[in-house]
Amino acid sequence: MKRLENKVAVVYGDGAIGAALAKAFAREGAKVCLTGRTQTKLDAIANEINFDGGAIETTKLDALDEQAVEKHMNEVVEKNGKIDISFNAIGIRQQDVRSIPLIELPVEKFMLPVTTYVQSHFITAVAAAKRMMKQGHGVLLNHTPNASRISPAFSGGLVPAWAAIEALFRSLSVECGQSGVRAVTLVTTAMPETPLIEELIKVRAKSYGISCEQFCATMAGQTHRKQLTTIEELTNAAVFLASGDGSAITGTILNLTAGIIVQ
Repeated sequence: MKRLENKVAVVYGDGAIGAALAKAFAREGAKVCLTGRTQTKLDAIANEINFDGGAIETTKLDALDEQAVEKHMNEVVEKNGKIDISFNAIGIRQQDVRSIPLIELPVEKFMLPVTTYVQSHFITAVAAAKRMMKQGHGVLLNHTPNASRISPAFSGGLVPAWAAIEALFRSLSVECGQSGVRAVTLVTTAMPETPLIEELIKVRAKSYGISCEQFCATMAGQTHRKQLTTIEELTNAAVFLASGDGSAITGTILNLTAGIIVQ
């Protein structure tokens, strides 16, 4: 039996990570409800999952729109009878954040990731948690990079945003746990396979005055195994957490940083 057989998963975000999560959940038997802002991306992901025999529905949706998220969640539960997994995988383009010193950063640029990430994760997690508490089970998942813990330079409002998401999910675990709802953050290194991180590497390398290859080598060199986290490692861990195998894990982070963060 597949590990997510008969489960219903909502994934927010049609980027590389959202697509990978949707495919991984579908391969393990989940019915995936994927949302995103670009219809062509949603269609391409759905076509691939359908070709492989998976079950998926897509909806064009802004995960910052509370009314739209609530409406979509109502439709998911009405059609499927439940919601088992919620994973917010939205991302912000690095060029919208600006890799410059904090003392030179305009307040609106500092606040952009804070308001975007935290607001979206709050809206989507609460929408799912309310339904999960009524049904007595469910898993809230999200992903942050190791920067949330080590605070690298030139990160603007990203570090506070990611740290706030982790704190939000700890609080959700405390408040919703007795109703059978788990909340976990998956923390990884940067993943160069994703377009957002590829863009980030170019900007950060320029900030430090080094090449992209040197920047990647420096990041990988900080891990114990000298290798950055892969998307496959992230999705494998997400499947584990979403399944019964991860039933005792909540209110914490799953550390996938290969030793950059040692606990």
